[in-house]
Amino acid sequence: MPGIDLLLATTARLRAPDGCPWDREQTHQTICDCLVEEVCELLQAIDRHDDANLREELGDLLFHVVLHAQMASEVGKFNFDDVAREVNEKMVRRHPHVFGDGVKLGDSAAVVKQWEQIKLKEKGAKKPTLFKELPPTLNPVLTAREVWKQVQKKALETGSTVDRPAVSAAAQGLSEAAAGQKLFELIAACRDAGIDPDSALRRHTAAVVATAEKHAATQG
Repeated sequence: MPGIDLLLATTARLRAPDGCPWDREQTHQTICDCLVEEVCELLQAIDRHDDANLREELGDLLFHVVLHAQMASEVGKFNFDDVAREVNEKMVRRHPHVFGDGVKLGDSAAVVKQWEQIKLKEKGAKKPTLFKELPPTLNPVLTAREVWKQVQKKALETGSTVDRPAVSAAAQGLSEAAAGQKLFELIAACRDAGIDPDSALRRHTAAVVATAEKHAATQG
């Protein structure tokens, strides 16, 4: 029996009336913290280049996907096959240059642009927004990185200039270790000053988005 079928059967058994009390008690909401923890452990395995642990953590993450699908199937919403088929159809649909008769694309930038255009059409949006919508619970550092990437992208598309952060020049040529040290020192300094770095970064990123959108609106 294929491994995924074994996992599906095991998960259904755990959720059965005579299954595991802990697994039976769980809901989509109650295991959110566990899911976040599993993702963090997966990232740790990737950072450590630990292939054996990577395989294990991918399995743990897959179990969460299967468990959520099992809970949904119990109330007639959807099942794991629905999840797998939907994401497969999405991947095929958004890669017409591979699976369809679309124009062959020569680089990743063209792929990303096409992906965004197809997604926009699927979602029924009237026009592209300046910044793509990001989950409000996304790590503030990842949010800031994505917003800055979008700022640079829009500036390149319009031929306008963008004010680079004052530390950009100083950051050029930094190794990963040195950059990590600088970030750690800044976070430590925030702590000593009584500043929550997550909140500060989140508010500043929101201000950057608001300013950019206001500027875009005035430009028509």
